[in-house]
Amino acid sequence: MELRKSYFADQRTDDLHEIGQPRPRSDSPGHVTGKTAYFADRNFPGMLHLKMVRSPHHHARIRSIDTSEAQKHPGVVKILTAKDVPHNVYTILILIQIGPEDETVLADGKVRWKGEAVVAVLAETERAAQEAAAKVKVDYEVLPAVFDMEEALKPSAPVVNEYHGRNYYLYDSGECRKVRFGDVEAGFAGADHVLEQTYQSSPIEHAPTETTGCIVAPEGNDRFTCYTNTQAMFFTLDNASIILQMPGNRLHFVGGTVGGGFGGKVDVIVEPIAILGAKLTGRPVSFIYSREEEMQISSPRAAEKVVIKDGVMKDGRIVARKVTGYTDAGAYSRHSPYGAQKGAGHYPGPYTIPNVWIDTYCVYTNRTPSSAMRGFGVTIGDFALEVQMDKLARLIGMDPLEFRFINAYRDGDIKAHRQPTEGAALIECMQEASRAANWPVAEKFMAISSYAKGA
Repeated sequence: MELRKSYFADQRTDDLHEIGQPRPRSDSPGHVTGKTAYFADRNFPGMLHLKMVRSPHHHARIRSIDTSEAQKHPGVVKILTAKDVPHNVYTILILIQIGPEDETVLADGKVRWKGEAVVAVLAETERAAQEAAAKVKVDYEVLPAVFDMEEALKPSAPVVNEYHGRNYYLYDSGECRKVRFGDVEAGFAGADHVLEQTYQSSPIEHAPTETTGCIVAPEGNDRFTCYTNTQAMFFTLDNASIILQMPGNRLHFVGGTVGGGFGGKVDVIVEPIAILGAKLTGRPVSFIYSREEEMQISSPRAAEKVVIKDGVMKDGRIVARKVTGYTDAGAYSRHSPYGAQKGAGHYPGPYTIPNVWIDTYCVYTNRTPSSAMRGFGVTIGDFALEVQMDKLARLIGMDPLEFRFINAYRDGDIKAHRQPTEGAALIECMQEASRAANWPVAEKFMAISSYAKGA
């Protein structure tokens, strides 16, 4: 690592003891010697295993559920359905006042995506739980499903989630999150060139080495300890408290090393039903996804569609940018309304553009619910924006790095969401990238600064 101390010398002290110094990771010795402990390394006497009966359909009405044969299967201790869950309809972002509650812990009357949990089976062994789950009979009436975001937004589309009553999340700004800055149509009218392009991505699975799961142990006095690989400890505890209608001080959550998360273990999916199973049986409960479940059931990065229209001058200045973004939430909200909102704030990119129009939609479809993954709401948008920047540079015959120098935001510039830029450092990062990559740019660009225009 090399520190370039010539940058921002007036904003930094050099009496640093950690930054810039090589330091071993504190968890490395445990990993390489096999001593690192994970939640699933625990084993309790009398521990039950929980397996789910899941929907084979993307969209269907539940006519009836027959658990009689499963109840008779050797080793079965308890079978749970929606009526057993104290607060069965929830949404994880209700903790920050993002509603409505729109997702069921166990499906009640309807399933909205293939793999949705319908019945929970608790048995003495994992095999017994799996075999009993296969004996649960669910009578479905298959309903029309929608998988394309633009199709879902049409008035004729089947309604995915009745808790919303429409196939999009309703923001306080309306059917989408909106950003308006300047006069984008006037910007297009005055531009030398206008380029509109569409970018799309598919859902991306996190594929962690360790699958999602938890083990819950009753501690007596209606208290429970939950050993979990969640990435969001208190977020999960608070949601579990709401779902179980149980005071949070009766729940003790224990985390530790997560065997790969990347944002995929922030949803509150396994813990509440496992705690409920432990409460109703008085025994420890293990609920761990199989690899198949991890790939099919856990939340992926959302599929996204981004339409970017830019107006650019021959001298390289972007004078107008219009972006319409679509985030596929799948059947339920989870973190997607927040992700789409982040996109709205980010889509103009790290560039100073005088006229901006942004609309981002959070759309419901009958796909697996999506959620957080490494910069969700921004990562795919960055891909689209930077490919668009390369295309614009080619369109006007300009070097793509010099094109970015011209448009890069600097300290004091007002962003499209009307906040001043502070600590940008984009100019300096590009200057170092130019040197490191031996990418020649005009000397005037190597002399400018993020501090101010003309500097």
